Amino acid sequence: MRVLAAMSGGVDSATAAARAVEAGHDVTGIHLALSANPSSYRTGARGCCTLEDARDARRAADVIGIPFYVWDMAERFHRDVVEDFVAEYAAGRTPNPCLRCNEKIKFAAVLDKALALGFDAVCTGHYAQIKDGILHRAADPGKDQSYVLAVLTSDQLAHALFPLGDTPKTQVRAEASRRGLAVADKPDSHDVCFIADGDTRGFLARQLGEAPGQIVDAPGAVLGEHAGAYAFTLGQRKGLRVGTPAGDGKPRYVLDIEPVTRTVTVGPAEDLDVTEITATRPVWTGCPPPDEPRDCLVQLRAHGEVHPCTAWLDGGALRIRLHHPARGVAKGQAAVLYDDTAVLGSGTISGTSQSQPVHARPRR
Repeated sequence: MRVLAAMSGGVDSATAAARAVEAGHDVTGIHLALSANPSSYRTGARGCCTLEDARDARRAADVIGIPFYVWDMAERFHRDVVEDFVAEYAAGRTPNPCLRCNEKIKFAAVLDKALALGFDAVCTGHYAQIKDGILHRAADPGKDQSYVLAVLTSDQLAHALFPLGDTPKTQVRAEASRRGLAVADKPDSHDVCFIADGDTRGFLARQLGEAPGQIVDAPGAVLGEHAGAYAFTLGQRKGLRVGTPAGDGKPRYVLDIEPVTRTVTVGPAEDLDVTEITATRPVWTGCPPPDEPRDCLVQLRAHGEVHPCTAWLDGGALRIRLHHPARGVAKGQAAVLYDDTAVLGSGTISGTSQSQPVHARPRR
């Protein structure tokens, strides 16, 4: 096959490209320039998309012996990922930019262009496996990225290669060293890639400006003020700056963020428990859309725990009933359904509640 290898400048994508060559594919490497100001997107192990990353990717391609190009995706990345991230926080939701980047950039913009140029597949360094056309968890549970790939469609998965899915990360680094790849010991990037200093609150403040509002408790008593509701996330405990202690002496947590009134509601941890979840824009890749309730597992945040649940379709929405309460489920995150290691489907969380008995099955 003709394969386009997306090379970020890190060890994973370089090793994945090398494995694709070793498997006999005709491989071309590309680096995605995602920033109009490349020096602004990395500080140490934070961020991505610097000139250093592009040079590391080019050097890796030279060692592997494949052609290499840089594709400018800065405008599309800013519109579909960065602006979406800001808009989601402004709306009181908690987005996952890695998931959105996979959906909109790597397996939409890049894959579409690759197919138009005559390539058969896009290869990345993601830790996940595709078996018989179905997305599965990686062999290394600590590095598994099936959650942020679950938004991909069956057609996109049919044109994707994840060569590292069967290998632990420690072995990938050792393999990269044996192959003479200089990125073998390069630190992994972490946090939000386009916020190089890791200060999400400061980034959002610069984008959205001050939008003062009130911090209230669940009964509605005003406890304090804030400069912007976007600086809070559901379940947050630290940084609330509420001077009045709770009557029971226990910590308070963010329970709700209302963007219209700019009100942040705080309260006890147990008020974060939910048993019912509604998700929009469902994508089904591991099974047909279920015509009746199905028992399965659901993961509600990247690298979060899995929860036994019953899932069903209600019109165009995905409804999920947890068999046991989950705490701090944030709107804007993905709900990914699994059957053991296989991804069944996913949706974007739009609502939660405690309205139904935890162990009750839905009536149809």
